[in-house]
Amino acid sequence: MLSRLSSICFAVTCFALSAAAHAETVQIAIAGPMSGSVAQYGDMVKAGALTAIEQINAAGGAGGNKLEAVLLDDACEPKQAVAVANKVVSQHIKYVIGHVCSGSTIPASDIYENEGIVMVTPSATAPQLTEGKKRHFIFRTIGRDDQQGPAAAQYIIGHVKPKKVAVLHDKQSYGQGIATSVKKGLEAAKIPVMIFEGLNAGDSDYSAIVTKLKSQGVDFVYFGGYHPEMGLLLRQAREQGVKATFMGPEGVGNKDVTAIAGPASEGMLVTLPADFTADPANAALVKAFADKKRDANGPFQMPAYAAVQVIAQAITGSKSTDPAKVAAYLHQHTFSTPIGKVVYDAQGDLKSFKFVVYTWHKDASKTAAN
Repeated sequence: MLSRLSSICFAVTCFALSAAAHAETVQIAIAGPMSGSVAQYGDMVKAGALTAIEQINAAGGAGGNKLEAVLLDDACEPKQAVAVANKVVSQHIKYVIGHVCSGSTIPASDIYENEGIVMVTPSATAPQLTEGKKRHFIFRTIGRDDQQGPAAAQYIIGHVKPKKVAVLHDKQSYGQGIATSVKKGLEAAKIPVMIFEGLNAGDSDYSAIVTKLKSQGVDFVYFGGYHPEMGLLLRQAREQGVKATFMGPEGVGNKDVTAIAGPASEGMLVTLPADFTADPANAALVKAFADKKRDANGPFQMPAYAAVQVIAQAITGSKSTDPAKVAAYLHQHTFSTPIGKVVYDAQGDLKSFKFVVYTWHKDASKTAAN
């Protein structure tokens, strides 16, 4: 009997040692703007991804494998994003959360796809990331501009009912793409778009375009781009007496738009992902953010958390850390996350994602638009 028990104990010990031997540390790059004018969005993604990694590790890891974050700064610059992607390849990192800006994500994603690295972006909404391309390793946990654009256009058509519209953009993949989508929706509803024009991101003086808005009697302005430019547009428009309502995508939904525009930010409309922090099912998760002195309330924190979560669930479900097997699992299964059920189509896009229209206030708070 003692001999038999010893044999059983030896077998159990060997099994445990074997399981431990097969467990590994899986590095996940968190790639995005850690510096530059839109570093706030990189901070949001970082907060969500780090919180997810910590919680998953505390619960035993992804299929027993520990996750490890590797922070990489692309400053929202396409060339720097390519350098970051090449660094991911050279360091043999298998998974990426990011990139953040569409203009950076698109060139980096080509490298990841070619090298068989799984990338899940929680914020890049440009359709060009996946449209017309055979993607196996590229995914999102946010909707596309051609989901967000129609949501904005429908609200403008049904609630604002403007007479003369200007649609502006920052000439970049994200901004121009969403602006074009909104313009298309408005024109289909016979709402005249008087001005469709790009401006230079980073400029400090938009008085020329503001003068054009005023001279043409525009009563509604949609801007595709980020908060630094929207903040200046708002402030300079109000200074020149332009009373038009302004609206933008999630790229302008940042408290720093108020820091730039001040009282002029009151009444701005913005499309954002639903407020996942308000979901009672996420109460414990919101507390986990707070415990680490991180803000859970923003457009990209919960999608970033979900991005790590679906990778971890796919590693567990596929019983493998091989990116090819994990990618196949992501395409074939449904995942429960703080942003709801995540289901992917063949291109790695979400089959459904809801954008909500909010009214922005001068104290940087927001309320659901009526």
